[in-house]
Amino acid sequence: MNLNDQIKKLEHVHLEKPHRVFTMYLNTDPSDPDQQGGEWRIHLKNGLNNFESYLQEEGDSEEKRNFETVKEKVNNYIQENEQHFAKSVVLFVTADDSVWFAERLQMPVTSKFYWEESPVLHQLKEMQETFPKTGVVLTQKNQIKLIDAELGLLHDTQLLELDLDTEDWRQHQGPHHADASMRSGGAKSSKQDEFQERFEANRYRWYKSVAPTIDKQAKQHGWERIYLVGDKEETKDLKENMNKEIHKVVNKNLLDHEEMHVLKEVVS
Repeated sequence: MNLNDQIKKLEHVHLEKPHRVFTMYLNTDPSDPDQQGGEWRIHLKNGLNNFESYLQEEGDSEEKRNFETVKEKVNNYIQENEQHFAKSVVLFVTADDSVWFAERLQMPVTSKFYWEESPVLHQLKEMQETFPKTGVVLTQKNQIKLIDAELGLLHDTQLLELDLDTEDWRQHQGPHHADASMRSGGAKSSKQDEFQERFEANRYRWYKSVAPTIDKQAKQHGWERIYLVGDKEETKDLKENMNKEIHKVVNKNLLDHEEMHVLKEVVS
């Protein structure tokens, strides 16, 4: 999802009666004290029924039919996705599917519903300002993980791993497996000491060599904020050699943590 492009498209939507856009911001945050019993279901039901009652009173049968079509689409989406809800759902939809945007987000919203000629975008724009296109760069010795995220959503994860024989950084997609030299159980202490000495002696040079690759990834993903996470000296070396501006440095070792945990720990 390229949110900037999505918002630009939505900004240009202006419909004439009997066509309207349904906008939904639904708070589904289970940690919210007001949501402990799944109260979002009641908010959703009331919100949909209120519009239906209003249109019944207005007497515009075609607009009412359009809303009933939208209501069915919304309820179908909810039924298909509610097992995977996080903190919120943001949805824009029309009866003819000329507009369809639906995302389950890790960011809170205030539950609001609109049936208007244009999508109501203010909460979505506020969330984008809070959590724009973001890159989290996690360092741990000869491994660097790149997390691409937006609006609290994880888009992509990559691992850069240093080949100690060739001294080249290799790129892997998806989850990584710790290098044998870094495992606490299987490797001999002498081998770990040898690796540690070699790493400290070459750390700056190795991190300097990988910095352009991270800059390139930042440009390709359009990161507006970059977080460096890891050992103090490692993040310092990387920051000195990257051209991209760093929004924040967090000196914690989180590379082996689950990605959504990292985003919550570092960005939220």
